[in-house]
Amino acid sequence: MQRRNLLHRRNLLQRLSAGLGTLALSGFLTHTARQATGSSPLAMRKTHFVPRAKRVIVLFMFGGPSHLDSFDPKPQLTRHHGQPLPFQAPRVLSFPLRHGNLVGSPFRFQRHGESGTWISDRFPHLAKRVDDLCVVNSMHCSNSRHGGAVLEWHTGTDTFIRPSLGSWMTYGLGSENQDLPGYITICQALSQGGANNFGSAFLPAAFQGTPLGSGGVAASEALIPFIRGKNPRHLQQLELEMLQKMAATQRQQSGPDPQGAARLASFELALRMQNEAPLAQDLASESAATHQLYGLNDPDTEDFGRQCLMARRFAERGVRFVQCNSNGWDHHSQLEQGMTSMCRAVDQPIAGLLTDLKQRGMLDETLVIWGGEFGRTPTAENANGRDHNPHGFSVWMAGGGVRAGLTYGQTDDYGYYAVENKVHFHDLHATILHLMGLDHQRLTFRYAGRDFRLTDVHGEVVHDLLA
Repeated sequence: MQRRNLLHRRNLLQRLSAGLGTLALSGFLTHTARQATGSSPLAMRKTHFVPRAKRVIVLFMFGGPSHLDSFDPKPQLTRHHGQPLPFQAPRVLSFPLRHGNLVGSPFRFQRHGESGTWISDRFPHLAKRVDDLCVVNSMHCSNSRHGGAVLEWHTGTDTFIRPSLGSWMTYGLGSENQDLPGYITICQALSQGGANNFGSAFLPAAFQGTPLGSGGVAASEALIPFIRGKNPRHLQQLELEMLQKMAATQRQQSGPDPQGAARLASFELALRMQNEAPLAQDLASESAATHQLYGLNDPDTEDFGRQCLMARRFAERGVRFVQCNSNGWDHHSQLEQGMTSMCRAVDQPIAGLLTDLKQRGMLDETLVIWGGEFGRTPTAENANGRDHNPHGFSVWMAGGGVRAGLTYGQTDDYGYYAVENKVHFHDLHATILHLMGLDHQRLTFRYAGRDFRLTDVHGEVVHDLLA
C-alpha cells in the first residue's frame, strides 16, 4: 500500500507539470547540476581572476558574411578584377567547379573615426561607432561547410557534440538573475548543427541555451516558451505548494528523489519567470527615441532591432549570455544585392545597441561580438557571388575590456588567407573566457574519464586585443 501511494504521488508530480509549465530546451535543474556546482546551477561563482566583462552579447551572422565587402578592403583585388587568381587556390572548396576569376568589391571603403578604421559603405551607422570596435581581420577556422563551421564557432569543434560557448560561460560563472535563464539565444537557425549550437552536451542541462523563437520566426513572436500555464496564477501557486508538500512527504518516506527534486525546481523557476520574463520582453515600455535608435520604426530594420533591444534588456537584468541571430549571409550569387539587403537590416540596430549600452554605462562591462562562421572567397562564384572561405575572414568585438579602435591581423593582398597575427576560433574562445575572468585551461568538466574544456588542447589568449 505504501509503495502504491508513493508511485501515485510520483505520477501526480509528473502529470501536474502541464499546469505550471516547463522551460523547454533549457531543461529542468538536474541533480547532477547541483552536484557539479554545489548549489543552484545558476548561482554566481567566483572567477579565476578579476574579469573585464560581466556579460556577453553575440551578434551572429549566419551564412558567412564577406569580409572583403565589410571590414577588410583589398585594393589589389579591385585592380585585378576579372583576372585569374595568381596563386594556387585552397584544396578544400565548397564548389570548386563554379569558381571563376578575381572579383573586386562593388562597395566603397573609407576610414572612419579617430582610429581610421576601414569599413564598407554598407555600414553607414556602424561607421559612426568604429572607435568602439576591435576588428580582427585574421580569423581562420577548420571547416568550409556551414554545418561544421557553425558548430566550430559555437562549440569549438566541427566534429563532435560538445557544450556551446554560452553553456561553458554559465557553467563557469552562473547568472546574476535567478529568475531568468542564464543563456538565451534569439531566433537561432535550427539547421546546420541545430540545437547542438546552443546545447550543453555532457554539461548539466541547466546550462544549455533557452531559444526564443527560431530562424524564420519574427522577433516579435520570439518569446520564452512554456512559462504561461493554463491555470490562473493563484491556482498555479496552490499547485506548487501541494507539490512541495508531496515532495517533502516522499523524501521522509522513501529518501531523496533526484528526478522529483529537479522537476520541482523547474516548476519553481517557471513560476518566478512568469513575473520577470514578460517585463524583460516588453519593448512597449521603451521610449519612442529608443525605438528609433534601434530601427524599430523601419520594416527593414525592425526585426533585428527587436533582437538587439531584447538583448540589452536581458543583459541589464543579469542574463549572462545573449545571442542575436541574423540569417541570410550565404551569397553564392547576387553578392551586391544580398550584402546590401543584409547589411541594411543589421547596421542601424547594431549601432543602436552599442550607443545604448554606452549611454547606460554598460558597454565597459558588456562584451559584444560580431561575426559569422567564415568569410568569402576573392574569386567569383556563379559570376556574381563568392564561395565559403574558412582561411581568412573578419570578426569584431566591442566593450568588455577589448582595445577599442584597434584593427588586428591581416589577410593576403587578395583576402584569401590570414597571414599576419592569425587568430583561430580556439584563440577567440580563450580570449572571450579570459575577458570574463575565466582561464580556458582551468574551466573543465570531467566526463567519460577525462577533463574536457571549450578549447580542448588548443587556444591561446590574444593579449594584443586586450585594453
